[in-house]
Amino acid sequence: MAAEQYDVVVIGSGPGGYVCAIRAAQLGLKTACVEKDDTLGGTCLNVGCIPSKALLSVSEKYAQAAHDFEGLGIGVGTPKIDLKKMMAHKDKVVGANTQGIAFLFKKNKVDHIVGTGAITGPNTVEVSGKDGKTTLEAKNIVIATGSESTPLPGITVDERQIVTSTGALALPKVPKSLAVIGGGVIGLEMGTVWQRLGAKVTVIEFMDRLMPGMDMEVSKEMKKILTKQGMEFKLSTKVTGAETAKGKVTLTLEPANGGDAEKLEVETVLLAIGRRPYTAGLGLEKAGVIVDNRGRVVVDDHFQTDIKGIYAIGDVIRGPMLAHKAEDEGVVVAEIIAGQSGHINYDAIPSVVYTFPEVAAVGQTEEQLKDAGVEYKVGKFPFMANGRARAMNATDGFVKILADAKTDRVLGCHIVGAEAGTLIAELALAIEFGASSEDIARTCHAHPTLNETVKEAALAVDGRPIHI
Repeated sequence: MAAEQYDVVVIGSGPGGYVCAIRAAQLGLKTACVEKDDTLGGTCLNVGCIPSKALLSVSEKYAQAAHDFEGLGIGVGTPKIDLKKMMAHKDKVVGANTQGIAFLFKKNKVDHIVGTGAITGPNTVEVSGKDGKTTLEAKNIVIATGSESTPLPGITVDERQIVTSTGALALPKVPKSLAVIGGGVIGLEMGTVWQRLGAKVTVIEFMDRLMPGMDMEVSKEMKKILTKQGMEFKLSTKVTGAETAKGKVTLTLEPANGGDAEKLEVETVLLAIGRRPYTAGLGLEKAGVIVDNRGRVVVDDHFQTDIKGIYAIGDVIRGPMLAHKAEDEGVVVAEIIAGQSGHINYDAIPSVVYTFPEVAAVGQTEEQLKDAGVEYKVGKFPFMANGRARAMNATDGFVKILADAKTDRVLGCHIVGAEAGTLIAELALAIEFGASSEDIARTCHAHPTLNETVKEAALAVDGRPIHI
């Protein structure tokens, strides 16, 4: 039986893969998307971005009802947690999103093929499914297999007592105590969920700061805010071992630079030290596709590997492991394959931490600008001075804009505050278009809105904010 022939075969249906497949089909290319799991959407939609945001949203409402409503004149008594219903809401959200992708595949005539894909040649993909193996012939192959949780020596994950983000999204009860290994995005977000619901949360971070890679001032501000919310932190600390017993896990901790060990006993441990490219079973070595020393697929500026016609995008290649970065790369690759030109400005890719308040950033940090010897100006404005933030009882945080000292071009923006993930879009657009801080300052912003903090920060770059 002749192999099915396609213009494009995408391996993986996460944000990068499914978007790439849809865009390729829109451009008139016969396209298939191979996914090993029964549902589409990859880690992001099934056990990552979407379910975590569902739990973050519900737990935030619970925390507000428990701690804030009375002061606002709303009497609801003592709120109760129905974890089963909370998880059902999360599962419903996940189901709606994954089914939505299936609908989009049908609408755009993308063939959804269930099975594990392996590259067996420059133009062939072998799919191992429930009914055996099939071979697909493809003029172009796109690797979009995403990432997996990074393991830590000495820590054995069982997804019950010691969990990754996957297990943390499905705990059967609120743990009395939770140790989070890793003070990055995933650790802080999932730690926030369970802390709001009643767990005593201790975050253990090897570096001397939270959210390594973010602006230092942001890291310090969030440590202060999260400490006030009840989280505890052990920075400059490494975990060297874990022993599990019924109902508890005992971690062995040591100072990052060496020193005496200590023990920490908790009910549950979340391992969240980052993610690594997932390429298991792809057959990259056999196909001749080169990977670097971090396991990332090596690609050129057009996302093509060293093998002509084989491309890679998203978490499996260099750059930040962000769903929207993968989506943009998926669109660009599809357009390149179709003979068009694509464009991504990696300086204009925002990142968001969905705690409360949120953290959002785009462009360069102060530390990066200093290291590069770039002269810059800083404009900063606190949410405390914003009328809408006061009305919302959400006055923690600030907006900080960094602009070139000579040209005034916006180089970066860092926000700690309510709805920071939405506010950062204006700054991403500014960087994409090469705008100056004056461009933002002279743009009329609606009143009263949180967006006015952005305008005021832009005014502050020139030393002329109005409301402070």
